[in-house]
Amino acid sequence: MKGRESGMPDEDYWASFFAPEGILDRLLVAPEDGFDLIEFGCGYGTFTLPAARRTRGRVTALDIEPAMVDLVHQRAELGGLTNIRATVRDFVDHGTDLPSASQGHAMIFNLLHIEAPLVLLREAWRTLQPGGIVSVIHWRSDIETPRGPPLAIRPRPEHCAAWLADAGFTAVRHIDLGTAAPYHFGILAQRPRP
Repeated sequence: MKGRESGMPDEDYWASFFAPEGILDRLLVAPEDGFDLIEFGCGYGTFTLPAARRTRGRVTALDIEPAMVDLVHQRAELGGLTNIRATVRDFVDHGTDLPSASQGHAMIFNLLHIEAPLVLLREAWRTLQPGGIVSVIHWRSDIETPRGPPLAIRPRPEHCAAWLADAGFTAVRHIDLGTAAPYHFGILAQRPRP
């Protein structure tokens, strides 16, 4: 199911909203070196490629748009990144097709305005190993932003934190993204260890 208001703008315009390395410096946390990572909604690969450079593990990049997945494949090949597996997948309706408890980190960036955020967060929880981390960014609703879904469907940080808790995550922390993403808020949470 394609999420509401989920179309991608021109890539140069899109890239102007983020400093991917700065965001990943704050949010790419994993329980161990060489972790596997899943990215829900890879788009242009804005975060996929820099994340893949930070782990020896596999990066599974999912998107519902075949053109986005093809682009990520091309960029991974050009960049010599052999640890990216980009796949066309409707992960909201059909899950990720990854084994349970197999990932060290999950990235959910600019997606929680979808109609079923808890379905997505529960799938992220299922895929994460105990101690695994989920990172979330989303467009802020307390300031004017040049892009993003309508204000009426943007979740606030407290909504995302509550959904994360409902999905079973603990250690929910709000992260200041600073100048790396001035139009976004960030959150980290953890799948608890037994």
